[in-house]
Amino acid sequence: MSAARFHLGWFFEGASPQAWGKPFTGAIGRDWMRPDFSEDVARTLERARFDYVLIEDSSYVADVWGGSMKIYLENAIATPRQDPAVVANLMLQATSRIGIVPTLATFAYPPYILARLVGTLDQVSNGRAGWNMVTGSSTRAAQNFGLADQAEHDKRYDMADEYMQVVNGLWDSWSPSSIRADLETGIFADADEVHTIDFEGEYYSVRGPLNSGPLPQGRPAIAQAGGSPRGRQFAAQYANTIVTDAKGIDAMKAYRDDVRARMASLGRNPDDCKVLFLVNPVIGRTERDAQERLAEREAAAVDEAEIVLAHFSKVTNIDFSVLGLDAVLGEQELTTNGHQQSLDQFISANRGKTLREAAVGSLGANGAVPFVGTPETIAAQMDEVMQEVGGDGFLFYSGELNRKTLAEVADGLVPALQRRGLTRTEYSHERFTDNLLDF
Repeated sequence: MSAARFHLGWFFEGASPQAWGKPFTGAIGRDWMRPDFSEDVARTLERARFDYVLIEDSSYVADVWGGSMKIYLENAIATPRQDPAVVANLMLQATSRIGIVPTLATFAYPPYILARLVGTLDQVSNGRAGWNMVTGSSTRAAQNFGLADQAEHDKRYDMADEYMQVVNGLWDSWSPSSIRADLETGIFADADEVHTIDFEGEYYSVRGPLNSGPLPQGRPAIAQAGGSPRGRQFAAQYANTIVTDAKGIDAMKAYRDDVRARMASLGRNPDDCKVLFLVNPVIGRTERDAQERLAEREAAAVDEAEIVLAHFSKVTNIDFSVLGLDAVLGEQELTTNGHQQSLDQFISANRGKTLREAAVGSLGANGAVPFVGTPETIAAQMDEVMQEVGGDGFLFYSGELNRKTLAEVADGLVPALQRRGLTRTEYSHERFTDNLLDF
């Protein structure tokens, strides 16, 4: 018995020099500023009938590792990053059905500007825009916007609750039938169907209405990655799709069940939000080839332990360089105002290992489940995992993204999934949210 169809997304690590210095990346060091690669990614994934591309972002150059920007700049670690809204528009114009979801942080955009920006993306793409809603977690990012620091973790979500009330109110400030464009009466928009929102909250005050008009989707699709209890509650209330890095089938099922229960308690239909699990499969022509590729990846990671940990330092705001690569995880008291679930999972998965060992392991077949094999065997494994977890799909990512690794998924693995009836072979709808809700 096979599982029902599931959804596919891709975690695109920012508009940047993807996998710079790795094999098969061509002249990415020269051409990264141009949109060609980003557009190719979107076209390729649309050909494979993915639901969406999520564009990761950060708005600062990190200096957590050793208190310096050096390792980040020399190795292109999350740096540079082009504006995700601009790249999203280019991807949308290069495609016709796939959803495109830029990451935009609430601390960096007044809610009116964000509502107008994402709303415009939805309009020009005929209803294919989304928004990866993040609150921000970095002190350095806050300082780029005139703030001394980010608010405390749970308070950021309290502020985000108000933020969502504002942007949803603005998107709703034009009714779907408000545009008449009636040449006989001379009326373009019905004034009775456009209203102010007059929002007055603790953190935000916005009059409205939005001046850019109604959205094709009504509201764009919202993506979220809440991992902490407060984050899960927020995601359950607002998200159309949730991204999680829960490790192992039991944790995946527990996460999805928890979020769905929270949605039901809020009066939402749990089927209206799709939970996608991060995966980074190792795909080979044969089983032996796949195992050899995994071994090569892990061997190469030995030389990149500092780079891996420097990136994790950026995510958690913890300078792991002061501990040393031979420090044993679990012997320190580590806390963060950043990505709490990422830190908790990193420690629990690697307790008793050295930082070096943890870094090497993270570059193997990581993600929710370590898929390794041929397209057919991985497709079978994905089927089994979804049957146990219950749904809803997978979000692919790759630390070595290039056209070759992209094709291995889109032209190798996805056809194997389609042959099993596990993923769509055609889009049923023109708009992003409708395709998310299709099954």
